[in-house]
Amino acid sequence: MQFYRTFQPPKALTFDLDDTLYDNRPVIRRAEQAMYDWLAEVHPISHALTRKDWLRLKLKLAEYNPLLRHDVTRWRYELLKIGLMQLGYAQTQAAQAAEAGVRHVLVVRNQVDVPAETHRVLRELGKRVPMLAITNGNVDAVQIGLSPYFSRVLVAGRDGLAKPEPDLFAQAVALLGVPAADILHVGDHLVTDVGGAKLHGMQACWLNDQQRQLSREPKAKWLPDVEIHHLSQLLDLV
Repeated sequence: MQFYRTFQPPKALTFDLDDTLYDNRPVIRRAEQAMYDWLAEVHPISHALTRKDWLRLKLKLAEYNPLLRHDVTRWRYELLKIGLMQLGYAQTQAAQAAEAGVRHVLVVRNQVDVPAETHRVLRELGKRVPMLAITNGNVDAVQIGLSPYFSRVLVAGRDGLAKPEPDLFAQAVALLGVPAADILHVGDHLVTDVGGAKLHGMQACWLNDQQRQLSREPKAKWLPDVEIHHLSQLLDLV
């Protein structure tokens, strides 16, 4: 644990979900593979596009409509719809296929292995302070068993622009009913979590469980208030 500023014990906590409370990287790899497998099986015409083609299209769609970056589910839907239209599908047919594809991918997306230690720590913290979750992803906190620990789960797209934009942080402050300075946001990302929290008046806890060095992080434009290496260290802060 390392402190970078004078630390004030928080009166409330907000949490990032992906890669903070569980390892999300294998989940995303499986979800992406599920999309390609589904396309190959159900829409074999998709063989005309390589994975690089799909990635290029995804990035072009975000250039055309930057708001898609704030709603990853909508972004995937538009990717599938436009991709299939480019392959010859009528708009209605492509839209129906895209909806089915998103549903299929979300099943895999919500197959998350939440560590027992995460449950233990959240259960204990919940006895001490109110807690809320803020995520840029599209995981379903109910399906993965994390919703009972939080008074609310705010999701980018559905509830506003993604972190580090102010939407979700401002809602969190209002919902928790305490000043922003009394809230500690916990997350793994130095921009969306640490930067977002500091820009909006919160204390920031950087969960660094990958043995990274802050001085060597090119995205480290904001210092966290505290850096921890294990989620359980929060029990010493709250």
